Amino acid sequence: MTIRAVLTDIEGTTAPVSFVAEVLFPYAAERLAAFVRAHQSDPAVAEALKETAALEGRALDVDEVIEVLLGWIKADRKATPLKTLQGKIWREGYESGAVVSPIYPDAVAALRSWKDRGLRLDVYSSGSVEAQILLFRHSTAGDLTPLFSGYFDTHTGPKMEAASYTAIASEIGIAPDEILFLSDLPREVDAAIAAGMKSWRIDRDLPPGTVQTDATGVSVASDFAVVESWLSASR
Repeated sequence: MTIRAVLTDIEGTTAPVSFVAEVLFPYAAERLAAFVRAHQSDPAVAEALKETAALEGRALDVDEVIEVLLGWIKADRKATPLKTLQGKIWREGYESGAVVSPIYPDAVAALRSWKDRGLRLDVYSSGSVEAQILLFRHSTAGDLTPLFSGYFDTHTGPKMEAASYTAIASEIGIAPDEILFLSDLPREVDAAIAAGMKSWRIDRDLPPGTVQTDATGVSVASDFAVVESWLSASR
């Protein structure tokens, strides 16, 4: 088996879940109402508001859209228009220096090593492509965006459906069995495997250096260093 590409999740995999839940979500929630009112004539924002109403199945005025979006944030709904608006709000925070994203050091080291070895690196997250790029550009390890060849979000499809991973493999032009997908969520790992990819689950609660197999036969690693050791040995 030859791995030619690594596709990685973000939350709980390359960056702490707490950063998104405790920093990014509140930051966007506090600013969403003012941002929407100030930018509702912007084409991308207007489209997101239109999509929100469509998902609700009813006409909404601006105040009602804001109420719906704030409800989605509280419910952690993976809705594309919400992700679009959050990404735009986060851009302002990142570019002002108010927000810096923490990336696990083991993930940074492994990603750089894989890039140096010629592996293609891509990101697949429920956050918008814009939000993904911002997160890796304004990180505690500096600008990491040169490491990645592509970014995929919910426009590609739900992360728990095999068809989404099939679409990504087709888009990047590499056979699914030559792609390694890394995520902290079992259902995402299962979907990638169903699409023919190799997939490891990252469990940050395990002691460093731990590797094990779960009840379904999926490989589970405590961190990227474990996966790097496996990839190096399988070359």
